[in-house]
Amino acid sequence: MGNMKPEKMRVCATTGLPVCLNAELFIKLNAVFGVVSLLIGAAAAILLALTRWEAVGLLKPIGYYQVITLHGLNMLIFWILFMEMAILYFCSTTLLNSRNFSNALSWGQFLLMLIGFGMVNYSVLAERALVTMTSYVPLEAGQEFYLGLILFAVGALLGVVNFFGGLYIAKRDKTYKGAIPLVVFGALAAAIIAVFTIVHGAIVLIPTWLWSIGVLENPPDAAWYRLIWWGLGHCSQQINVCAMVAVWYFLATLTTGAKPLNQTVCRFAFLMYILFINLASAHHLLVDPGVGSGWKMWNTSYALYLAVLASMIHGFTVPASVEAAQRKKGIGGLFGWLTRAPWKDPGFAAFFLSLVIFGFGGGITGVTLGTHQINIIAHNTLRIPGHFHVTVAGGTSLAFMGLAYYVVPLIFRKEYALKKLVRLQPYVFGFGICLMAIGMTPAG
Repeated sequence: MGNMKPEKMRVCATTGLPVCLNAELFIKLNAVFGVVSLLIGAAAAILLALTRWEAVGLLKPIGYYQVITLHGLNMLIFWILFMEMAILYFCSTTLLNSRNFSNALSWGQFLLMLIGFGMVNYSVLAERALVTMTSYVPLEAGQEFYLGLILFAVGALLGVVNFFGGLYIAKRDKTYKGAIPLVVFGALAAAIIAVFTIVHGAIVLIPTWLWSIGVLENPPDAAWYRLIWWGLGHCSQQINVCAMVAVWYFLATLTTGAKPLNQTVCRFAFLMYILFINLASAHHLLVDPGVGSGWKMWNTSYALYLAVLASMIHGFTVPASVEAAQRKKGIGGLFGWLTRAPWKDPGFAAFFLSLVIFGFGGGITGVTLGTHQINIIAHNTLRIPGHFHVTVAGGTSLAFMGLAYYVVPLIFRKEYALKKLVRLQPYVFGFGICLMAIGMTPAG
């Protein structure tokens, strides 16, 4: 077990995987508050749906913008990043047979993210931040809103630093052989993109916070704010893509015994994400007069397709690995490997539905919205939320839900009480997201 002390780890009786007890604590803390954020965001989503439903029209305009701010931040930022911190702890310890790098950094990560989470939600619920998730200036929120986001981002950065430290000590102590596992490599790609993302957040939010407390007389330039903010707002979703794909590989192995057919190709696709996927941020700025046409064309043509190619590689290699594993078990027929897959296992159902919804729904809408000519027509319409509900919700969130079905028995050592509801949940959620996105996209 490397240099880990016996009293600091245990072995999972179900999977045989080693679990660092210090890391286990922080996996639990981050996962719990991730689910709390998901609950808040889901409650807000119901209120939004009852408002957009014309026959009901639940909320007044002020209440609507309050709730949409609450929904966006809890779903797109808090739920996702809390879960990603839990994934980083899991990958750098359990999957590398190693220990947590620094408990001090881990406590700093969790407490700063928790304080930031609390400050932002307070600001929104107190009607001091009705600025939606983008918070474009010169719209102004209460100072605690910006400070909360800054603290949350700094906490996430500490978590990433701790993850890098975990990779270092695992390599130093030789707790694994050869290259790091593919799932850990995917988490590493997500962590690298996270550094880029958090730096953008600091650049744009710190001067905005200083303006909110009166240190700066005027808000940041609106065009500059939009350009830098999307380095945070959209790139944070690219962290999700890497983490989601890593979860696909992990759940494919746990549920069917699948192994990647070609590790080199899969790793190369993750490398392409690091180099090119952040360029997708440009599709939010294609109607902005502040950036040149040459920049827009480059980001919506050659560079964009390199990121799309990476997703297509993963979209083929993951199901191919499942098919190969199923055929090794003697399951024949053209599609027998798929029809006889463990569909009653919520981990498998969530991961495979995530792959299909993200690949087809997210892929088709994303590529079209990233095209310059179509974007000019579709920008700022319901087609945009139609797209990111099949990427972030139908893709990342559903994959993370599938992961939770394995993390709970592995880390919390508990079993779900209502097994039948658990089996249905991925299908109900996946169907609902697809139905909503199918409505939003033509409406846009």
